[in-house]
Amino acid sequence: MRILFTGGSGKAGRHVVAHLVKQGHRVLNLDLVPSNVDGVSDITVDLTDAGQVFSAFSGLTKLDDLDADPGSLRFDAVIHFAAIARILLRPDSECFRINTTSAYNVLEAAVKLGIPKILFASSETTYGVCFAQGEVKPNYVPVDEQHPTVPHDAYAMSKVCNEACGRSFQARSGMDIYALRINNMIEPHEYEELVPQWNSDASCRRRNIFAYIDTRDLSHFVERALATDGLGYQVFNVANEDSSVGMSSAEVIKNFYADVPQRRELGEFETFYSIDKAKEMLGFSPQSRWRNA
Repeated sequence: MRILFTGGSGKAGRHVVAHLVKQGHRVLNLDLVPSNVDGVSDITVDLTDAGQVFSAFSGLTKLDDLDADPGSLRFDAVIHFAAIARILLRPDSECFRINTTSAYNVLEAAVKLGIPKILFASSETTYGVCFAQGEVKPNYVPVDEQHPTVPHDAYAMSKVCNEACGRSFQARSGMDIYALRINNMIEPHEYEELVPQWNSDASCRRRNIFAYIDTRDLSHFVERALATDGLGYQVFNVANEDSSVGMSSAEVIKNFYADVPQRRELGEFETFYSIDKAKEMLGFSPQSRWRNA
């Protein structure tokens, strides 16, 4: 596939674009800085500028495109990961403006240019737990895609707005647009530092609903989403199958969620961030990572 990827220079993006290239896809990365990933082409683009977005979306990927049939140069998919990555990196108003404007521009360009598959990064924060002032607990566990999204912070608000835009663009176009509510993303080298704390202090994972997503499994999710067509507009939780604490599920419930309704029984170390929908509809099959690290 010819894939246009935004944010391929970021913490998550650089792993996913590298995986896509290994799968044989042709990837053009749009970002403010180059990815420096082997096999990935880079163009510097300000995604808040609609003109730059339309130009890049309708342009070439590499110099060898000059010898290709122009009819073969359309992108097959857009994957939008670029964003201000969390609160406290920019003023709240700028975080919201940049994230919503860039997502709108990407969605509009992709739909108007007829690119048939769009994946975009939403977030675990949409559920209103992660960046809440004080402690906010889920309405129920495990948290699935039907859980209310009423966040308290500018970053998560921007992601909820982006999901509304994605739903609207899909309604007017009929294209496949999937929103990925990505949990706390962990790179393999980070386990050495994180695992001791995850085992000794479960409270450090409360704001992430005791979940995580390994970069390798995030790449696998993207691969499965690209391969699955015809679902229209969908929202998917993205996490690993196991929780990110040494405590068993029963211990987590006793210590943190005793007053939170439990919708179903959980496995001994099952994630509280439900991925049942992605497993059923996409064939997503993440591995347990950190317990074996």
